[in-house]
Amino acid sequence: MQHRAMSDAAMGRGQREQADGDIVREQAVLFRLTDRLYRANGLGEIYDAALDAICDALGSSRASILRFDKDGVMSFVAWRSLSEKYRKAVNGHTPWTSNERDAKPIFVENIRLSGESRQLIDTVLGEGIEALAFIPIVSSRELIGKFMVYYPAPHRFADRERELALTIARQLGFAIERERAETTAARLSALVESSDDAIIATDMDGSITDWNNGAERLYGYSRNEIIGRPLTLLIPPDRQKEDREMLARIRNGEHVEHFETVRLRKDGSIVPISLTVSPIADASGAIVGVSKIARGISERLRAQEQRELLLREMDHRVKNLFAITSSIIKLSAPAAETPAELASIVSDRLGALARAHALTMLTSIRSPAQDATSLHGLIAAILAPYRHVTDELPHFAIRGIDITVPAALITPLSLLLHEFATNAAKHGSLSAATGSIEIACSNRDGKVTVHWREVGGPPPVATEDEGFGSRLIRAAASELGGIVRNWDPAGVVLELTINIERFSA
Repeated sequence: MQHRAMSDAAMGRGQREQADGDIVREQAVLFRLTDRLYRANGLGEIYDAALDAICDALGSSRASILRFDKDGVMSFVAWRSLSEKYRKAVNGHTPWTSNERDAKPIFVENIRLSGESRQLIDTVLGEGIEALAFIPIVSSRELIGKFMVYYPAPHRFADRERELALTIARQLGFAIERERAETTAARLSALVESSDDAIIATDMDGSITDWNNGAERLYGYSRNEIIGRPLTLLIPPDRQKEDREMLARIRNGEHVEHFETVRLRKDGSIVPISLTVSPIADASGAIVGVSKIARGISERLRAQEQRELLLREMDHRVKNLFAITSSIIKLSAPAAETPAELASIVSDRLGALARAHALTMLTSIRSPAQDATSLHGLIAAILAPYRHVTDELPHFAIRGIDITVPAALITPLSLLLHEFATNAAKHGSLSAATGSIEIACSNRDGKVTVHWREVGGPPPVATEDEGFGSRLIRAAASELGGIVRNWDPAGVVLELTINIERFSA
């Protein structure tokens, strides 16, 4: 009896560890997808990232993405392990119309029992498919396509699989919309730069802030020569008054269209022009500058306003993308003895991961020399919520080497650092007003060591009980390289060793 009880306990521990491992794996799949979507260059890379994620998450080797084409036909745009014959046979098949506003996912566990036509069932079976799922892909405004995943035998879709499929499809929809917005913005920017007309922008003091190629051809000044110089450089002495009057009208929110006047070229010659002069407003509606388009071209202002709208919309989409990860909480609850408490803890972890991931988001808008996420920056991002409120002094100090953190390392390292910080806030130095954390980073033989020492807090209490957090630390640390924990009377001391070369490959 004693042997059986020990065996049952070991089995229960194994099941918990398996569940914990599934959670870590699923979180890694979703955050790897998010990272790849932000870094994707074009729809092809977006589709590849989504197909990899759905196959990894649902344990299938076959999947596809279909989009409505210009004629409203649902057509294949990307796929894995589907024959051309099958794609031609089912192209255009969809359970929803293009104007569907509330499309629901459909999970077919056995195609033989689906109620579809005999011809369609035979076509699907002929491809070696017996179970499949239809997941709608939506943008903020409309249904744009569907995500498909296939199985070679009847398959029961568990709640966890359904949630994962929906989460991945939502991320794909946001990524497609973001790519469309970026393409539109780039096209509008190219339109300005390629215009034969001169398009100039100034601040409210009259200093030139933007200068296109058409302006360079018309006035003779290069961009480097003219940016930051006063617009009066282009205005003849007897026309200075008209520019002051136009600026006064702009401050009142007026537009000055097709104003005929003359300007000075770099060589001193006079050039007659027709101007459209308009105010430039920021997101709050405040007038911050002036747009001047020679020869009556008004596209410059519309392009600027459109770019601002697209940037605000992209920012909104990014925040929504992280909000989607809250669905991971629902996937984590079954693995805990107290689901509500675990959901709260996982939500905190995801919040920390989102803050750390924000560092990598900047890579899409910064230069290659600036786009690295540093080890010190990642640690500081995780510990940022624990700064002193009154004097803004940190509760922590980071010293030693600072390296670029490989993209594949960010998720597990962020998860582990957040677990350290959470434990310190609950039981260690961050739970005391005078407590702090000393972090030292070193590098030797291709391995990075992070030495975490807590001081000024309550004496640590060692325990042999292993909760969810401890198991998560052990799993993540094992993936990174290893961890040593010491119960020093002055505070917990942790030493994390990271095999950096494995993640840099």
